[in-house]
Amino acid sequence: MIRIILVRHGETEWNIEGRYQGQEDTHLSPRGLEQGHMLAEGLRHIPIDLCISSPLERSYQTCSFCAELHHLPVAKDDRLLEINHGDWEGQLADEIEAQYPEAFHLWHTQPEKVTMPGDGGENLDDVRRRARSAFDDYARKYDGKTVLVAAHDAVNKAIICDLLGLDMSHFWQIKQDNTCINVLEYQNGVWRLVLLNSTNHMGYLYSGIEQKGL
Repeated sequence: MIRIILVRHGETEWNIEGRYQGQEDTHLSPRGLEQGHMLAEGLRHIPIDLCISSPLERSYQTCSFCAELHHLPVAKDDRLLEINHGDWEGQLADEIEAQYPEAFHLWHTQPEKVTMPGDGGENLDDVRRRARSAFDDYARKYDGKTVLVAAHDAVNKAIICDLLGLDMSHFWQIKQDNTCINVLEYQNGVWRLVLLNSTNHMGYLYSGIEQKGL
């Protein structure tokens, strides 16, 4: 069996602003840095064998806080990159809604039908396929291990849906708070969800925060 502890990065300034980040390499906010340390403390006594992260700084730094307490390096995996938002990256949610009203509405109602506009823009199935490739590799290579994986909002939602056999129309039914903890296990060809969007390490059961941007 492999156990994957899947986390989202800490808060960024763009999260606060409601600005779409995508694959822009944004930094953790002061609160995000605090969240990263609280996550690390929450996982301090949990056995972890290896750490893997998206190469974007906000995820890599969040993962590094945890890895340091376990004296482990952090490997980077490009397949864990956040969804490429194309022309939406760097824009506020309100700006996107004004410029692309139909696509923006569709993104929030039928996200599986949206491909982000502009060069490099992805859809959720693009994200799902590359994240699933990564998780299939982890399951094959790290049997018997516990792996910490640090990624992003859309990546986490897409892979959780996929591993549970849900299509991307269920994307918005999964919530991922900053530095939330999810636990997934794979055994005998079956994935199961053990824990979803836990924020207990930050002192609350649920955040009530609804971010406008990913």
